[in-house]
Parts: sequence; structure tokens; C-alpha cells
Amino acid sequence: MRVAVVKATFDEDARVWYVESSDIEGLHVEGDTFEAFRRNVADAAADLLEGDGAEEVHIEIIAHASVRARVAA
Repeated sequence: MRVAVVKATFDEDARVWYVESSDIEGLHVEGDTFEAFRRNVADAAADLLEGDGAEEVHIEIIAHASVRARVAA
């Protein structure tokens, strides 16, 4: 089974998850939620990899997001 790594980042201003980098050439998707992003990655990867001989591709998504917490003094 083929394994592909997708690095995802959350854009605070646009409020979307997007592909920062990927082992899948041409993969450029985004999603309003992480779950929507995951579905979009799977759908787009299936289209982009169609006909490459692989029956199934395991896609490992590495996500990066940050938050701020207010701490009482």
C-alpha cells in the first residue's frame, strides 16, 4: 500500500484548513472544518492518483494549528 503525507495548516484569517505541503503532486484543497478538509483530501487524492496502479493510498495528515490562552495574573 502506498503512503502519502499531507501537511495541513489552519489559516486564522480565512478560517480554513489548507494543504501546506503534500507528497501528492497537485493536491491543493481546503476545508472550513478539519473533517471537511479530510474529506476533500481523500476525494482530491483519489482523482489525482487515478490510474497510477495503486489500489489504495494511506494518507497521513499532519496538522498544525495554534491557539492563545489568557492566563490570570
